[in-house]
Amino acid sequence: MNESESIKVKRNLTALVEFSRIINSSLDLDFILNNVLLTCMGKFLATRGLIALNINGKLLLRASKGIPEELKNKFPELPVDENLIHNSELKKYFSEGRLQAIEKISSSDDCLGIVCLGEKLNKQPFTEDDSEFLKTILNISSSAIQNSMVVDKLSVVNRFLDSRVQRLNSLFELSKEFGLFSESARVAKLLVYSIIGQFLVSKYAVLTFIDGITTVIESKFPEHRLKELLNSDDFLKLENPLSKHEIGKKYNELFNLGIELIVPMQLQGQTKGLILLSKRINNQEYSESDIEFIYSVGSLAIISIENRRLFKEELAKQKMEEELEIARGIQRNLLPAKIPQYSSFDIAVMNLTSQQVGGDYYDIIRLDDNTFCVAIGDVSGKGVPAALLMANLQAFLKTTCRQGMQLEEATALINDLISENTSDGRFITFFWGILDNEKRSLNYVNAGHNHPLLIRDGVIRKLDKGGIILGVMKTMIPYISENIQLKKDDVILLFTDGITEAKDKFDDEYSDEKLEALAVDSAALSSKEILEKIKTDVQAFARGTAQSDDMTVVVIKAI
Repeated sequence: MNESESIKVKRNLTALVEFSRIINSSLDLDFILNNVLLTCMGKFLATRGLIALNINGKLLLRASKGIPEELKNKFPELPVDENLIHNSELKKYFSEGRLQAIEKISSSDDCLGIVCLGEKLNKQPFTEDDSEFLKTILNISSSAIQNSMVVDKLSVVNRFLDSRVQRLNSLFELSKEFGLFSESARVAKLLVYSIIGQFLVSKYAVLTFIDGITTVIESKFPEHRLKELLNSDDFLKLENPLSKHEIGKKYNELFNLGIELIVPMQLQGQTKGLILLSKRINNQEYSESDIEFIYSVGSLAIISIENRRLFKEELAKQKMEEELEIARGIQRNLLPAKIPQYSSFDIAVMNLTSQQVGGDYYDIIRLDDNTFCVAIGDVSGKGVPAALLMANLQAFLKTTCRQGMQLEEATALINDLISENTSDGRFITFFWGILDNEKRSLNYVNAGHNHPLLIRDGVIRKLDKGGIILGVMKTMIPYISENIQLKKDDVILLFTDGITEAKDKFDDEYSDEKLEALAVDSAALSSKEILEKIKTDVQAFARGTAQSDDMTVVVIKAI
């Protein structure tokens, strides 16, 4: 074994020891599964992945990263047997989801589930060594997963045995707790959690009818669809709960959404809201005592919501203004005030925030008369925390990009610094590169960001060389850079996912395909004109729908 292989083995062993320590420090199944998934994806630079577990003899999806919601909903519910991985339905799902590496999670007794990883960022196939290392990770994980699953099952049994006693105490305790909250959302969460804890409900919604406005406070059903179906005087006049059979008979569309119980929340004889529940996880019917308890909890909740409504609005507005004012000042100082001009490049930039202060970041930093750095990133979250993390990123970027380091080494250093300064699970997708005005070239590294598009002669090339996103863990696998010789009229399009994930009123996304098609059609225009076409097209698609994410685009055209 040569020295580099020895170092690699030592690093892998160190990583496995640390991984074992982390997952065995908790019995929280979600914590364990997320750590297993992130470790596997980080190790192999996988773009997506999922973990499905053997729950009562059936394979159920329990954790995923990078898997679209539509695809998650299609995950097949299959019986777990020795031929599971070779199941044709599962193979079809793997193909559709571009999942390439599949391994079982096994205990001494039976199959606990499977781990599936998508293609690597570097497009390289999974090797036998990769497969062996993945099996090692899963062997280490199996005991922690099995222990956590056993704890989960015991918790369910204990909750069932204690449910009667809990109900006697719950109403008294909830009556005190509801009075302490000044926010309707927190009241609704307490209401929902108390019901979930008692009845093991998989889906739910809490709505209020106040001042003639139907407001969905909490929902696991499609909100826009609920408002359409419940926008009727029938529900404002509803005095008694509706059972599964009554809903199926009178309101078939609600029943098709999975709603099996509707309980009115009444105040002084008027219905001020509704509690909507799906079937229970244990498939038991709601008894009369169950409905009576839910009705009582709902009455307590609506009293608290009504009494605190005006106070909540004023307090929320005041707090938001204070936070946004601080964050606005931070953000204004982070984004470049002026775009530098170069003879070989035409540059245009757009940044639109969804909540006045966003998590998107871009920068164009002049290094000397001939070279400059261009960067774009998306910080998870919004408000002051995102703005402060953005400030850290900018400070690290401006320091490292002038040190003369190789781009991949500088990226690893920035990732390590971000990881050390992030403790709340936040992360940053990041892309940056150095453009040479004289050579008309680009050297870049992509740290998990949306792949920028290079459009040349009507063909798109995606800039995907790099490594893992910033802030998840310290650099274990080196980042990869790529140098590209640009040609006249080449267009480079950098963007954040607020563009491709912009939604219309039907909750449909703008999509990568629309952006790519528009970029190709507009490539002959100037950077400013390309930017304006993208902005106009996205806004026309959204049709005034409020967006939940920021939108940032940087267009660079070789001239």
